[in-house]
Amino acid sequence: MEILERLEQAVHSGKPVALCTVVNTRGAVPRHAGAKMIVFSDGHTEGTVGGGEIENLVRDEAQESLNDGKTRFLNYDLIDPEKGDPGVCGGTMSIFVEPFIHDPTVVIVGAGHVGRSVAHLAGWLGFRVVISDDREELCNPQATPGGDQYLPVLMSQLPEHIEIDSQTYLVLVTRGTDVDVEGLPVLLESDAAYIGLIGSKNRFKHTQEKLAEKGISPEAIQRIKSPIGLDIHAETPEEIAVSIMAEIIALRNEGTSHKRKV
Repeated sequence: MEILERLEQAVHSGKPVALCTVVNTRGAVPRHAGAKMIVFSDGHTEGTVGGGEIENLVRDEAQESLNDGKTRFLNYDLIDPEKGDPGVCGGTMSIFVEPFIHDPTVVIVGAGHVGRSVAHLAGWLGFRVVISDDREELCNPQATPGGDQYLPVLMSQLPEHIEIDSQTYLVLVTRGTDVDVEGLPVLLESDAAYIGLIGSKNRFKHTQEKLAEKGISPEAIQRIKSPIGLDIHAETPEEIAVSIMAEIIALRNEGTSHKRKV
């Protein structure tokens, strides 16, 4: 039961995780039907399905399942290592791998007019919505409705509070360049699928220069999409929100695979 509890905790916290379960065995094997192991995206495991080479193979398959979102049914003979078998116990094992990948998450940094509009639209489109602003009076359900989670922290502190992975889309609609320059470096080190920054071309040029002065590489800076959103000549906060979410949807659909969402 402990493994299932850890699985539930991981899913609840938004961490991608794969559950590996021994479903069938025959003959001498290290673990029998019902044995479980969970595998995280970084390769960390908890529980066991047999140890040794077979567990290494299952872990690798589990990590692949987190990348493509597909289940796997694995069959292993444990008879003759010279033929490539991962053991000499003498039996066979079947293991089912099931990935649990959270819903795509839009993290909105900046709870102003545009941030509120993006939160409303992203939630309507089925994204999990996280709203962050270091101004606590704005970062709450009353001032900025529509969030699934509220983080009244500095932008640079976001990775301490949420998992930022390939299912995370960062929408930075902040109040100024100073906020961007201080907060972006740590976000550029994350696995976020999208980092969009609001502002004019001049504002972004200034931001780029300041980031370069801080030692951020040109390759990292190129990850930033600015001006943010598709060019639909948007003017109002609502129109800007449409352009931002349209860009995120276009990006997401380019790489969408059939993933189990939890």
